[in-house]
Amino acid sequence: MEYSRWAPRYESIRKEFGFPFDREVAAADLLERLLPPSARVDPLGRLRSRLEGREAIVVGSAPGAGPPPVWRLTAAGPAPSLIAADQATAECLRAGLVPTVVVTDLDGPVPSEITANRKGSLVVVHAHGDNVPALEEWVPQFPGELVGSWSGPPRDGLVDFGGFTDGDRAAYAAEEGGATRVLLWGFDFDRVEEATEEARARKLAKLRWARRLLADLDGEGRSPLFLWRRDGSVVRYTDDVHISERAGASTR
Repeated sequence: MEYSRWAPRYESIRKEFGFPFDREVAAADLLERLLPPSARVDPLGRLRSRLEGREAIVVGSAPGAGPPPVWRLTAAGPAPSLIAADQATAECLRAGLVPTVVVTDLDGPVPSEITANRKGSLVVVHAHGDNVPALEEWVPQFPGELVGSWSGPPRDGLVDFGGFTDGDRAAYAAEEGGATRVLLWGFDFDRVEEATEEARARKLAKLRWARRLLADLDGEGRSPLFLWRRDGSVVRYTDDVHISERAGASTR
């Protein structure tokens, strides 16, 4: 997504959650310093080389979702790419699936993401004002190919293709990477498993944004977006009544 279209949404998110912009910039600066030189070269081109012209399965970590049943897909054309959103990486690996791309802000099971990176996954590491310690700890430990991202204005060493949570940002990455269509597996915007009421409320607020940002993507992007349900059915994201009733009024 062009930054001119993403910026107003990013500003609304920052205001709602109280994210100071100077901390976002500091985290992005740190990530650029921590990334190896190869990770700062043509990050979008390297992402597109893995996704362009292929169907993308974006794997979320909704309660009880498990790994995507890729055997259900019709074998036609090139094999789909698999994009794991943070915690979903561990589920994929347990099922013997190595993600094509991992999208993470390093608040999940990072050792699983390092293992996937060692096995060939490109890892998109996202910097924001709240994950500076995680960046310092984990970025130097990744042995394979990396891309850095943040949510602010374009800069040479990092990408910003839009998205807020790891799940919707992974869908935005698929669209930016030239996927022919995007299937969302393991997405639930209403159920969370956080331990405290405060944490649950904050998570649900983030998921409300994820829901509407995905509706924006389906309406404005080049790659059609679909929900892949556990019963095997596939439905266009904005055709799903459960989605449209909650996202439609807020979609820009």
